[in-house]
Amino acid sequence: MEKVRTKDIDVIILCGGLGTRLRDVVDDCPKSMAEINGRPFLDILIDYVAGYGFIRFILCTGFKGDLIKRHYENKRGRLMFMVSGEDQPLGTGGAIKNAESLIKSDMFLALNGDSLCEIDIEDFIKFHIRKGGFISVAVTGMESPIDYGIIRLDGDQKVIGYGEKIPASGNEIINAGLYVFDKKILKEIPSGKKLSLEYDVFPGILDKGVYGYVVEKRLLDIGTPERLEIARKCLGRVKQ
Repeated sequence: MEKVRTKDIDVIILCGGLGTRLRDVVDDCPKSMAEINGRPFLDILIDYVAGYGFIRFILCTGFKGDLIKRHYENKRGRLMFMVSGEDQPLGTGGAIKNAESLIKSDMFLALNGDSLCEIDIEDFIKFHIRKGGFISVAVTGMESPIDYGIIRLDGDQKVIGYGEKIPASGNEIINAGLYVFDKKILKEIPSGKKLSLEYDVFPGILDKGVYGYVVEKRLLDIGTPERLEIARKCLGRVKQ
């Protein structure tokens, strides 16, 4: 397979969450802008993805989105930033649909703006191309998958089950918060509605091909004060 032209693939970052569980420690900015050793978490996430050659970043903002817009609109360099703001919370699925007019590439990468799993993104995209499905989702193991969506795969790594109704049984694989989408998926998402990718979009398209890219990488998320502190310790090596 030829080298993936990542510079031609758009990246959507979902950074519109309210961050209610972080309010005691981060109450003046969006969750994705929480400080990690002197830098916004979102900067660290973007630097990681840009390291694979991606250039176009679409930031889906919500709560205090103006802070994100101001931070990135005046940045100079090879990276391009566009902001897709929402007037009311649209959820992860609704936010992607809301950004449809900004997406130029036939497939695109999407990431949660409050988590980082250091996977090989180029290999992830090659996996998506090989499988030929609508969506590929990176999945990783976790011993205590509370607050995370448990995923079931068949022998071909096709997703056959997803969600909190699937009984947990020890070490499970969970959504690592990174996706590759075929742009045709946008036709399956209605406009102007609050929709979760995991619980509103995925179930209706499993028959069209949703595949799980299995990795053995630690998932860092900053959704609670405890997890934010863990991320600060683990990402301390990041240059400021």
